Amino acid sequence: MGGGARGGLVPPPPRVWPAFGRALLLRCPACGGGPVFLRWLRMAPACPSCGLQFGRGEPGYWLGAYFINLIAAEAVFVGVLGVVLWWTWPDPPWTALVWGLGAAMVVAPVALYPLSHTLFLAFDLLCRPPTSEDFDAPHEPARAVRRYS
Repeated sequence: MGGGARGGLVPPPPRVWPAFGRALLLRCPACGGGPVFLRWLRMAPACPSCGLQFGRGEPGYWLGAYFINLIAAEAVFVGVLGVVLWWTWPDPPWTALVWGLGAAMVVAPVALYPLSHTLFLAFDLLCRPPTSEDFDAPHEPARAVRRYS
C-alpha cells in the first residue's frame, strides 16, 4: 500500500530552521500543515496535508519525545530555582520554592507535551529523512457510535 505524499512522490527532507520553526508552531515539521494535535495530549496519526505518518512505523518511537519533555521540564526547574535564588539571596523563600517548584514539575510536562513531540519529530526527520513508507497513513478503526432513536 504505497500511497505516499502528493501522488506517490516523497518530498525532500526539510531544511533545519524551517523544520524547527514549524515544530515550534505545533505544525507538521515536514510541510507546515496541520493541525498536528487533535487535543492537547492527543496527536493525529498523520499530517492532514502531506500524509506523513507521525509515529514513523516504529514501536517506542516517541521515547525521544518523552526524553525531550523531561529535559525541558528539568530546565524549567533549574531556571526558576536559579532566578529565584539569585533574586532573593541571602534569604530565599524556601517554603514557597518547594511548593512552587513542586507545582511547576506537575504542570511543565503537561504544558510542554505537544512541543516536545513536534520538536522530536523535526529532529528525527532531519536525522532520518522521510521515505515513501513514512507516508502510508495508518488506518484507525472507526469508533462505534451509539445512535439514539
